Amino acid sequence: MIKPYVSEDRYQLYHGNCLDVLKEMPDNSIDAICTDPPYGLAFMGKKWDYDVPSVDIWKECLRVLKPGGHLLSFAGTRTQHRMAVRIEDAGFEIRDMIAWVYGSGFNKVGYIKDSNGETVRDGWGGSLKPALEPITMARKPISEGTVAANVLEHGTGAINIDGCRVGTNDGLGRPYGGENKVYGSYGMERGTRTGDGLTGRWPANLITDGSDEVVGLFPQTGPAKAAHRGTGKGKSNAYGVYGGESTVRGHDDNGGSAARFFYCAKANKKDRNEGLNGETNNHPTVKPTNLMRYLCRLITPPGGTVLDPFLGSGTTGKASLLEGFNFIGIEMEESYLDIAQQRIQQVRENPE
Repeated sequence: MIKPYVSEDRYQLYHGNCLDVLKEMPDNSIDAICTDPPYGLAFMGKKWDYDVPSVDIWKECLRVLKPGGHLLSFAGTRTQHRMAVRIEDAGFEIRDMIAWVYGSGFNKVGYIKDSNGETVRDGWGGSLKPALEPITMARKPISEGTVAANVLEHGTGAINIDGCRVGTNDGLGRPYGGENKVYGSYGMERGTRTGDGLTGRWPANLITDGSDEVVGLFPQTGPAKAAHRGTGKGKSNAYGVYGGESTVRGHDDNGGSAARFFYCAKANKKDRNEGLNGETNNHPTVKPTNLMRYLCRLITPPGGTVLDPFLGSGTTGKASLLEGFNFIGIEMEESYLDIAQQRIQQVRENPE
């Protein structure tokens, strides 16, 4: 019996190979899995990144999930196909792929040189600049015949549309109170359901970092379009992009960007190191807390338990607790597990 490395009232962390730990977990005990596993790219020479997770690991994830429970798994663009196929071969239904698009990435060398260091063909290279990470969205098959029956029996099977709506003032949402006000347009975190109906845009399978580089790729809408209805003074914040006037997101007085999706930038230094008391989070692939909060919220029923079998430095655990969920994490590298425990405990002791 593998004992928890850390066991608190709302979270448990395990040190070891996730396959070994998963095999000791009970059937149908987890509501959702949200994870950032190895991509199989040998990233920065890390031994744990030699391959994507095996079918056997995903089979154990399937077993511990409740019927209808969802899985969200990040992947690399070059190995997304292998990740998705192994997840599917384990018995999951592939439901979608979410793309997290960002403007910042490692620039690639713009020339090819021979063994003597001489340029062979200037301006040519071997790869593109990375600008997105795919997230496989999968579901354990429902057991009750219909999604509605499955939700009533297990609490799982559907996704939280209203809790992940993107705020807007373009006329697609309905007011939450006051003239021309729509939930989400003024720094609100998410859309909601009110007595007047639904508010905010339906969550999409595209998430952006909100950078000018990404938002600038989307077309501008003119004043005759729905984007200019309402106040005409759009807002942009950490949770979405809205039509109307803005000098920082590529909008102008005559219209707004069509890029109205949930957005979240890469993890900054504060996010990475929060709760570490001066230590440095040296994990190479830290995801931003706001992104993981959104993803956990999308697939986890109220009061549910989120599992991350590839915990890393613990961002999924932070996100889960901040969203009011319970959490179980598994990590093979003890140094990362110590960082994760500090970051998660800081949230437990100082919730928002």
